[in-house]
Amino acid sequence: MKWMKFMAVCLVVAGFGGVVEGAGARRPNIVVMLADDMGYSDVGCYGGEIETPNIDALAAGGVRMSEFYNCSRCCPTRASLLTGVYPHQAGVGHMTWEDLHLPGYRADLSKDTPTIAEVLKGAGYATFMSGKWHVTINDQPGSPKDNWPRQRGFDRYYGIIKGSGSYYDPAMLVRENTPIQPRGDKEYQPEHYYFTDAIADQAIRFVKEHDAEKKEQPFFLYVAFTSPHWPLQAPEDVIGKYKGKYDGGFAPVREARYERMKQMGIIDPKWELTPAPQLWSDVKHVAWEARCMEVYAAQVDRMDQNVGKIVAALKEEGELENTLIIFMSDNGACAETTGRADMPKRDKEKPVAPRAIDKPQTQSNGAYTLDGTPVRSGPEVIPGDADSFIAYGRSWANVSNTPFREYKHYVHEGGIAAPFIAYWPGGVSEHGTWNKSPAHVIDIMATCVALSGAKFEGKVAMQGVDLEPVFGGKDLERGKPIFWEHEGNRAMRDGKWKLVATGPKTPWELYDMDADRTEMHDLAGKELGRVKEMGDAWEKWAEETNVLPLLPKGKKKLMAAE
Repeated sequence: MKWMKFMAVCLVVAGFGGVVEGAGARRPNIVVMLADDMGYSDVGCYGGEIETPNIDALAAGGVRMSEFYNCSRCCPTRASLLTGVYPHQAGVGHMTWEDLHLPGYRADLSKDTPTIAEVLKGAGYATFMSGKWHVTINDQPGSPKDNWPRQRGFDRYYGIIKGSGSYYDPAMLVRENTPIQPRGDKEYQPEHYYFTDAIADQAIRFVKEHDAEKKEQPFFLYVAFTSPHWPLQAPEDVIGKYKGKYDGGFAPVREARYERMKQMGIIDPKWELTPAPQLWSDVKHVAWEARCMEVYAAQVDRMDQNVGKIVAALKEEGELENTLIIFMSDNGACAETTGRADMPKRDKEKPVAPRAIDKPQTQSNGAYTLDGTPVRSGPEVIPGDADSFIAYGRSWANVSNTPFREYKHYVHEGGIAAPFIAYWPGGVSEHGTWNKSPAHVIDIMATCVALSGAKFEGKVAMQGVDLEPVFGGKDLERGKPIFWEHEGNRAMRDGKWKLVATGPKTPWELYDMDADRTEMHDLAGKELGRVKEMGDAWEKWAEETNVLPLLPKGKKKLMAAE
């Protein structure tokens, strides 16, 4: 098995430890940490100004990928990560809102595609998950549970079945198989409940309890943070760290990130910075806009603190040297207007009685807090507390996605480019380096199978490749292109060439990623033959992977591809 090559090694652990002597023959633990709606340049080691020392330390002691991709949206990315196939092959080609009774759009994770937990459990791994699930249409207390984490291979689970909600009153919060709410959870009563903290605390608990009973058994831990997904909510002491930092508006922050990224070698200086959607001088509520970004930064900051807590716990348990930690994001930054214009105003609603401790929150945008205060939205509401429900909007999302075009939902680089860090003292030899091979979330399953010695027996073949060469400083040899589709947005990456289109009926654009990764110079008109060849390849892939017929953006009906 491949893991045998890591026996009896002596390696220096950068960032989180000292010298490891004799790592031993046990197969590695695997920890996958997933951020939610976080842009490509938000963390410090990808050029951001937000304080992320713990994530940065993982990068310093591991390897970063500059061209790692997700599936542009939360549900599809999670489906691909868990199964190692494209989202439509796993039945989650869109969201979990509606079963369209077609193989690619069932809104429920397919039973024909085993999860990483199911595959690794078959190889003798313990399996734990803490955080956001969001791959089943059955997300209410009385729903069938056959596609909840405990029924899809995880030995332990704490988190939300739905896709979003309050950080102080999470929507469809579940412990193991039982819906709960923070005040009614007898097993976890911190002084101040905050979901990002709770996700990390439960992950740590699972590892500690496992080590107390079966320390010799390797484990797989999936930590699916909801940070920094809306609503903008964070502890005030963390928000205070960023007071005034964004008062100058969008452009100075974005330009500073762009310069740092060039200096770091993440981006090529010849790649142009894409146009911004709005000028600060055109902003009506300046102080409110600055506050939105302060809270967003605090959410990322707090997530980083909890990454540090998990790493510290692994070290304390003696597990760190034999643990592969992967950190990434599920899609590009989010330009959605939730909490700005598309939520009902509740300013005139009166408080109600606090919710009973046996009544879990079932809605992502619940009308009242746990204590009965109306939840409000709009630019007259200061974001941060439990009674606010606000998103930071398109212009700040454009900053988070520096230097790329577009956002979550789309398959231009701003929607699909993700930070990716692999840290493993026993297996990553190229500390602090960048790898520029194109890679994709479908590759996580293939990597876990290779490292664990597990046998993959899904009815659909794994679509990804093993990322182990990257850990040793080598480039990946994929052998075939990477493909995307979401809401009719289509793309294909084949070597340095990327074919991309916005919506199901728009013409293809073509970009040379080596010369122009910010997608500023469309070469489709000059490369008609290449566009035809790649377009035909995309159509063939779409037909083979349950993508067709396409689902247009904003519509709950399917249409034939043209």
